[in-house]
Amino acid sequence: MSLPSRVSLSPRAEITCPYCFAELAPARIPFRCRGRAGRRAGCAPVLDERLAAYTGSTAGASLPPVFPAPGRRRAEGRAGCPHCGQPTGSRVCPECHNPLPSAYCDSPGRIVALVGAKNAGKSTYIAVLLHELMNRVGTELDASLVACDDRTIERYRRDFARPLLEERRLLPTTASAATAPREPLVYLLTRSRRTRFARERTDSLALVLFDTAGEDLRSREVRDLHLRYLEAADAIIFLVDPLQLPGARPVLGDVPGAEPDSEPIDIIARVTEALRQRHGSRPNERLPVPVAVALTKIDLLRPSLLRQSALHRGRSGTGVLDLDDRDAVHEQVRALLHEWQAGQLDTYLGQRYADYALFGLSALGGRPEGDRVGAGGVRPHRAEDPLLWLLYRFGMLDGVRGR
Repeated sequence: MSLPSRVSLSPRAEITCPYCFAELAPARIPFRCRGRAGRRAGCAPVLDERLAAYTGSTAGASLPPVFPAPGRRRAEGRAGCPHCGQPTGSRVCPECHNPLPSAYCDSPGRIVALVGAKNAGKSTYIAVLLHELMNRVGTELDASLVACDDRTIERYRRDFARPLLEERRLLPTTASAATAPREPLVYLLTRSRRTRFARERTDSLALVLFDTAGEDLRSREVRDLHLRYLEAADAIIFLVDPLQLPGARPVLGDVPGAEPDSEPIDIIARVTEALRQRHGSRPNERLPVPVAVALTKIDLLRPSLLRQSALHRGRSGTGVLDLDDRDAVHEQVRALLHEWQAGQLDTYLGQRYADYALFGLSALGGRPEGDRVGAGGVRPHRAEDPLLWLLYRFGMLDGVRGR
């Protein structure tokens, strides 16, 4: 597998709102007044009609007013309210009036879209991936992962960490965006490392994760909403449930049946065609968006694989990307796809994307017991691999060969 040249991180000429996906010039980003607090003077709350329109409710939409702030103070990330004179650093999207965290506005950003059919395990994967980055993998990389806002903190704890990691309950499938606006998870990943000249270098990356419900990809109206996000995505992770592959089911044995209308090639093709139209790509032109395609639930397959298979061994935790290991996993998954009558998936990716890589992972590490995690607890296997490859592609992780 040949690797294209990497894309280095750099400040963004435009910022993508992680809520409504509008492209924003930094000079256009307005501020929200701090409002009154105790004896401090400030503006009274008013109904924010744009925010209410986004959420579909007036509840929680009565806030201090939003105002534009041209000039030097705006460039410093602070501005004085023209009505009450109080300084504020609270920036908001000019289109939907959702808050834009300072760390998100001021750091190079990469939006990662997570796509997969229903029951591919997207929510479980997000929960485990973030936990690994906050703990084991973060320690290995000398990196910190910090939520950019209170909404991300609350959603991660309520919808991911508490039920899966603390109570050991399996997560429900993602609800359709037709029922409520999808809330992204917005984090700042900061990594320290030594350069060639023994100087310490610190890189920061604003990381936005967005979980798309599988059924949303079947509805054109709802899909178009999400494809506005996919259009802005700097990378995509496709999760593929092996149960959806025709030749894998005899290997897996007694497991629940596949979801109807959830063929991986169909879902990837729907997203790809829309991306091609939005990027203005010609029919034979490959898309520039890096794509990671991961077979989930690989723990169910490991007993049938040869002991020397790359999917049996764990990743070497050395703070770099082992490119030989990366090639071996890619080729192993490619061989499995062709063995399981899904070789067209590999062929299609090669025809449509300039940069794609194949992975095998398990978020849970073992079979669940009913609606609960198995007795061994959550034991992820190579769950971080797709994101580490993307960090390598973004220039935040070094790659080595011949270890």
